[in-house]
Amino acid sequence: MGDEDVLASRFEELRPRLRTLAYRMLGSPSEAEDAIQETWLRLARSDAQEIENLDGWLTTVLGRVCLNVLRSRRARREEPLPDYAVPELIVTRPSETDPEHEALLADAVGVALLVILDTLSPAERVAFVLRDMFAIPFEEIAGMLERSPEATRQLASRARRRVRGSAPTPDADRRRQREVVDAFFAAARGGDLERLVTLLDPQIVLRADFGPKRKPLRLEGPERVIKAARAGAAAGYELVPVLVNGIAGALSLENGRPFSLMAFTVVDGRIVAVDVLADRERLAALDVEALRS
Repeated sequence: MGDEDVLASRFEELRPRLRTLAYRMLGSPSEAEDAIQETWLRLARSDAQEIENLDGWLTTVLGRVCLNVLRSRRARREEPLPDYAVPELIVTRPSETDPEHEALLADAVGVALLVILDTLSPAERVAFVLRDMFAIPFEEIAGMLERSPEATRQLASRARRRVRGSAPTPDADRRRQREVVDAFFAAARGGDLERLVTLLDPQIVLRADFGPKRKPLRLEGPERVIKAARAGAAAGYELVPVLVNGIAGALSLENGRPFSLMAFTVVDGRIVAVDVLADRERLAALDVEALRS
């Protein structure tokens, strides 16, 4: 096996970690794959024999590539993001066992966290993800950002405060998440208000993204969320259980076509947030039959 083959083999061993890094920094599976490919091209053009720590070298290069992507993405925006915009999502069947999908779910982060990450500056996002999710030393992150370690520490701290205040960590047990969500829909259909109240956190928030032509919706508190849930139940939409970025969700169908995609953040057995994508153009890209099967 030649040197190039050895290098390629080692890169493939590290690819799962690189993919997780890239996805969490970019929030887009397609952009993450592009960033990994660019990192490989840079490695192939380098003198690999001079690289003492390949893992560290790849992390640094990938971090810089992702930082450039985030900066370019922000520069391309003619208008700032609305108050609430759902990023690119990973939607799978709850029973998905395909290795590729399992890998995607391992990379995924909750919808609420992705939304908050999208509001951070590129430097804040890179500093937070690399430090808080991967425990990379500030000295290494500082080199990627071309800032001092202290300035990098401040970036991560500022991002951390925003995340902690807005993105609760879902329960790890997906089966329990699904039980809570199923009970929520059953209670909404049956008009069981007492049961609905027990399933919702007193501070629950429902947020909906209808696309660029409509303002987002934000409902706070059990009373307003229950009213919306009962209206949805009365409309008689077909519900398809799905996982949305690894947490329990549901795809609602109207005459067989996607009407909305809902992701439920369940903490301590109660729903604390419902994130809804109701952008018809984006929903049309979902493979409904694959999610139903």
